[in-house]
Amino acid sequence: MKYKFEYIWLDGTKPEPALRSKTKVMALDSYDGSTSVLPVWSFDGSSTNQADGHSSDCLLQPSRIYPDPTRKNAYLVMCEVLNPDGTPHSTNKRSSIVDNDEFWFGFEQEYVLMQNGKPAGFPADGFPAPQGPYYCAVGNGNVSGRDFVEEHLDICLDAGLDLTGINAEVMLGQWEYQCFSKGTKKAGDDLWISRYLLFRLSEKYNYKIELHPKPVKGDWNGSGMHANFSNKAIREVGGKKLIEGICSAFANTHNEHIASYGSDNNQRLTGLHETQSIEKFSFGVSDRGASIRIPINVPLNDWKGYLEDRRPASNADPYLVVAKIVETVESAKLAPVMA
Repeated sequence: MKYKFEYIWLDGTKPEPALRSKTKVMALDSYDGSTSVLPVWSFDGSSTNQADGHSSDCLLQPSRIYPDPTRKNAYLVMCEVLNPDGTPHSTNKRSSIVDNDEFWFGFEQEYVLMQNGKPAGFPADGFPAPQGPYYCAVGNGNVSGRDFVEEHLDICLDAGLDLTGINAEVMLGQWEYQCFSKGTKKAGDDLWISRYLLFRLSEKYNYKIELHPKPVKGDWNGSGMHANFSNKAIREVGGKKLIEGICSAFANTHNEHIASYGSDNNQRLTGLHETQSIEKFSFGVSDRGASIRIPINVPLNDWKGYLEDRRPASNADPYLVVAKIVETVESAKLAPVMA
């Protein structure tokens, strides 16, 4: 039988990588869904900002497999980019993440559906009514693009991704989905595959997917990728000292996190529109204007549960976000308040 394998990778575009993919067709007697039978494959890195033309071959190492929900006998293959000698390419951020299933992540991916240079639902001239009626709304004029959003949810679920919800966001034409994963590398893989399906589906609907953190200037909400996270200690041990110790560790590394949380994030993190200023760090219970929000259920559950980092921008690379969060949580174990 002929199987189609869509090799997917991140290119060398700056400041954030873009998704690339190409299809390999293989004749196999059967396929069990593993990466073991899939070969390393090459591509022209000079066309993806990852190599020079005189030595342009880069390699694709299959890393995780998902069923392709829109094509027959097909699979989505998340890959790492390698140099010709088999070492990780400089653009390969996944390779430096230590795989750790103890960490759980729930990304809240916001994005805007664009048509003719404006968010879907915006009039050709000017702006719609101010923000207020659009968040979690229903009805013509209050939401735009629901058919697209519902289909994206369905194909993500069919691909085996654990999307836990969708909702219309504060700005007209802006939407969010929540993607949950157990494990550090899997969290990044799952979010990138969900984005891949988002972009691929946009071809069918003639939308442009906008991940810029401030797609419309003025009194309109920006787009983020809030990162909900926990490890076993946060979920099962808890305690106010533990939680506040972790938050304090994030305060000490605020600038490092911001550097990994997406470009142009200063346009979104202004202290307005449910954000804290990019120049400040704060944490608080049920505070959506804080850098780190402690959900209300945490103190109600003996200070056990999860934390929400509200700083990552919608265009952030989830591999970088995961790496910084894990690094900071692990460093907090050394803090005296955690003893």
